[in-house]
Amino acid sequence: MRQDFQLCNHIDGGWRRAIAARQLDVLNPATAEPIASVALSSAGEVDSAVAAASKAALEWRRTPAVERVQFLFKLKALLEANLDELARTVTDECGKTYAEAAGEIRRGIENVDMACGIPALMQGLFSEDIARGIDETLIRQPLGVVAAITPFNFPAMIPLWFLPYAIACGNTFILKPSEKTPITAQKIFQLAEKAGLPKGVVNLVHGDKETVDALLDHPDIKAISFVGSTAVARYVYSRATARGKRAQCQGGAKNPLIVLPDADIDDAVKVAAESAFGCAGQRCLAASIVIPVGAAAKPVSESLLEAAEKRRVGYGLDDGVEMGPVISLESKTRIHSLIEKGIAEGAAALLDGRGTRVAGHERGYFIGPTLLDGVDSRSEIARTEIFGPVLSLSRAADIDEAIEIVNRSNYGNMACLFTRSGESARKFRYAARAGNIGINVGVAAPMAFFPFCGWNDSFFGDLHGQGRDAVAFYTDSKVVVERWPISPR
Repeated sequence: MRQDFQLCNHIDGGWRRAIAARQLDVLNPATAEPIASVALSSAGEVDSAVAAASKAALEWRRTPAVERVQFLFKLKALLEANLDELARTVTDECGKTYAEAAGEIRRGIENVDMACGIPALMQGLFSEDIARGIDETLIRQPLGVVAAITPFNFPAMIPLWFLPYAIACGNTFILKPSEKTPITAQKIFQLAEKAGLPKGVVNLVHGDKETVDALLDHPDIKAISFVGSTAVARYVYSRATARGKRAQCQGGAKNPLIVLPDADIDDAVKVAAESAFGCAGQRCLAASIVIPVGAAAKPVSESLLEAAEKRRVGYGLDDGVEMGPVISLESKTRIHSLIEKGIAEGAAALLDGRGTRVAGHERGYFIGPTLLDGVDSRSEIARTEIFGPVLSLSRAADIDEAIEIVNRSNYGNMACLFTRSGESARKFRYAARAGNIGINVGVAAPMAFFPFCGWNDSFFGDLHGQGRDAVAFYTDSKVVVERWPISPR
């Protein structure tokens, strides 16, 4: 159902209609129908948000950490109470199933929970008598105004990777959500408003590349957090750091799952199918290539085909649906072309999801689970992030060859191994060049108290999102060396 309002920016504690002439319809990807409209904000509106955040930062940094987190406790309770409505919103604008959407919000809430521990996490260091009569202290102080630019595929969770830590550390915050899925962000900010945050501490600015560039170039924004494709992550990182900003930019991925002959094949296949086809393959930790080793090849390929054929595709709020649509017609067209590219390179389409239709939602952007067998690990399709429900199968003779295939990739977000052998698991954990390693799990998503560690072209920066890395990213370290001469008596 279409919303009866244009989505607004949230600046200086109030909701404002963007003055920009350019607007986009927000489409439900299951129906291709507009459900809201969003204005694409100009650099002037970014200036207004930064001015509000800069003004608020003066008092917010003086607010004790134990008082700052009280607002996060309230926000957590509000997110919990409104989880159902938020999950339905995510399904309508993003396309994932209700269960996937609810799980996303739950992971976001975990980060709010983690950030509530800032009074302990921000503690510094103290050494007495580093020299006679001299003490040394390290303290952490907020940066000031910080911003995050977040993607369409997790419109609730990924903003919550950044917002709670940023404000708990004493910064003020600006969010630019994806223009494809802006409704969820607006609802989260409505809850933040109910939590009673002071004016200007959190600000929401809708927009597209022009808005992003204004954030990257603004001299009063001290740090940028980003999640998206590798090409855009590299661009954001380069432009932000060239202007002296701190930046953490999560890029794309091509995540391999290795299955050894000694693995529990049934379990491995079940987990691999969920990893590859959950959220229609539109997540940075989706499995995109399965590498069965030796004798595992035949049972893995046969079982994967059976699991993929059984997966029910449809509108994410309908009962029994296990996979929704991809985000847009543009994405659907691109994924179709990549499937064709894989076949042209010699892969066999064991299952081709391009003809999928959903009764009652014929205009939706649906692609069924697709399984490409015999994919050359050096081919273009093996190197390209598809970001859709397409799983490639490559083969390896032994674990060493499988690890070589893993390490050949330009990406390094996640790599997983299925085995019963502790020796093989340790070898893989030691040698695989990826930041998130899974052993007998298909989505190695770190909990909120661990950093989300991408490597290579999957991450640009030094400090990752979540956990203690987030605290370090959103604070500056200051060392104070003090000597107080003893007055003669």
